[in-house]
Amino acid sequence: MKEEILYGINSVIEALRGKRRAFELFVSRDANDRRMEKLLKLAAEKGVPVRSRDKRDIGRLCGSEHHQGLALRLEGFPYSEVADIVSSWRESGESGLILALDGVQDPHNLGALIRSAACAGAHGVIIPKDRAARVTATVEKSAAGAAETIPVAQVTNLALALDELKKVGFWIYGTADSAASPLYGKDLTGNVVVVIGGEGEGVRPLVRKKCDFLVAIPLRGGVSSLNASVAGGVVLFEVLRQRLAVKQ
Repeated sequence: MKEEILYGINSVIEALRGKRRAFELFVSRDANDRRMEKLLKLAAEKGVPVRSRDKRDIGRLCGSEHHQGLALRLEGFPYSEVADIVSSWRESGESGLILALDGVQDPHNLGALIRSAACAGAHGVIIPKDRAARVTATVEKSAAGAAETIPVAQVTNLALALDELKKVGFWIYGTADSAASPLYGKDLTGNVVVVIGGEGEGVRPLVRKKCDFLVAIPLRGGVSSLNASVAGGVVLFEVLRQRLAVKQ
């Protein structure tokens, strides 16, 4: 069984609330975050032993100084299958929303995108297995615990995964700076897959061909494109805005 070290208050709290088996919680002797009481209560409820450690020892254990005074040793991140995401959507009775990432390599961008997807009510996130960031402790910290609340699937071939989602009723919306259609002119209230490309290259040609629509986020000023995580957030929350407007 693969294990990992997770760190950061929000990440550890959500992990303790989740289904993954946790083995040990390491807490800095001088930790004084007001959320620590809640965290220790969760650890006790789950039967996780708590070990007191020097702050520098925790830093070495995590490989980072941004651990907020604690680290959790637990089983590795459990990826879902695309079929699980589809099942979750069908059971919800809602219009589907899935985020697909085509080669996002920066772990902080991946974490931010997972968090945005969770906050926008997406049913899952799909990432490629190759040439892309995977879910690590850094990603989970950047996601502030959101990776524990939304299914994340790894696929060998993203283009084929998009084909499968089309078959069950999804429309595929890819982002492209050169797209003729502005984002805000599209009806996004149906079953939608939002495709965000990687840093620099954007959505690759093969994946772009699988998109039913290519949309552009209107920009002003001298910069020609947005950061991947910002672009993803803009599109996801435009989907949510439209759906909330329909319900009013």
